[in-house]
Amino acid sequence: MISTSDAYATVVAETRHWLTQAVIGLNLCPFAKAVQVKDQIRFAVSDATDAEGVLTDLQDELALLAETDPDKIDTTLLIIPDALDDFLDFNDFEELSDRLLKRMRLVGELQVATFHPQFQFAETQADDIENFTNRSPYPILHLLREESIDRAVESFPDAAEIYEKNIETMKKLGLDGWKKLMTKG
Repeated sequence: MISTSDAYATVVAETRHWLTQAVIGLNLCPFAKAVQVKDQIRFAVSDATDAEGVLTDLQDELALLAETDPDKIDTTLLIIPDALDDFLDFNDFEELSDRLLKRMRLVGELQVATFHPQFQFAETQADDIENFTNRSPYPILHLLREESIDRAVESFPDAAEIYEKNIETMKKLGLDGWKKLMTKG
């Protein structure tokens, strides 16, 4: 079930801080600013405590996004503060997300990207700075519209180079710079 309680206000605030400071502030995703400025990002907090509950919330959010006018909600961040804490479990959950998209017949319309506090690319060490390009304060399933991605990629001529630029940005910033950036106030 998606929570709207005040108890999760801090979760949303910390996620907004990460989005503003890292994703947009460091230009890790050059497409994020436009939807933020237009207030087209839905921040949904799952109160699930296991993968099954997260899958139910993901299904609800995918259905909502698919049925909603993109001018109102273009993308959703499904924040998971109480489940999938272990990165390997979270990584395995991606397969369930893909199956759900197929079952809901949303492949080609929506996709799910992932962010996690312990995100780690294959063949890297846990503290390697490039992992921080996908690190978030909580496990997050980012629901995106394929159509929006296509438009964004068309308007950004070097979309394939984003990953390399992000690693370069993170190397310049360093771990101390990251920690300072993520510290509020």
